[in-house]
Amino acid sequence: MNTIAEFTIIGRVGEIRQVGTTLRVNIASSYSRKDNRGEWVERTRWNEVTVFGESTRGYVKRNIVKGDLVFTSGSMGQTKWEKDGETFYGVTLAGERIERLSKGPNHHDNSPDEPQEKRPGRGDDSDDIPF
Repeated sequence: MNTIAEFTIIGRVGEIRQVGTTLRVNIASSYSRKDNRGEWVERTRWNEVTVFGESTRGYVKRNIVKGDLVFTSGSMGQTKWEKDGETFYGVTLAGERIERLSKGPNHHDNSPDEPQEKRPGRGDDSDDIPF
C-alpha cells in the first residue's frame, strides 16, 4: 500500500536563503480561533520550506521577495540527527511548487504576477476554431 505525506501552505514570505544548492524559504501562516473565554486568538506559525528543483529555485529567485503572499506545496519527510548523545527528529518540507499570489510591500518592480509554470492548453489561434 502506498502512502502520501504532502503539505500545502498559503502565507507570507519571511526570509529566503541559499543553503548549498537549495533554497530555504520561511513562510508565515496564521489562523484564528476562540480560546476558553470566547475571545479570538491569532496564532502565527513559521514553516521552513526547502526548494530543491532547479526550475522552482529559479522562479523563487526571480519573482519572490520578503512579504509576498505565496502558495506552496510539496512532500514531507522525516529527518533524524544526534547531538550530545540525544536523538532528535524533525520534518523536512520539500517544496515542489511555489507561486506568488500577491506582491508584498517589499516588491519594487512593475512586472505582473505570473504563474510558475505555463500550463499546456489551446492557444488563441483562430485557425483552430472548428466552425
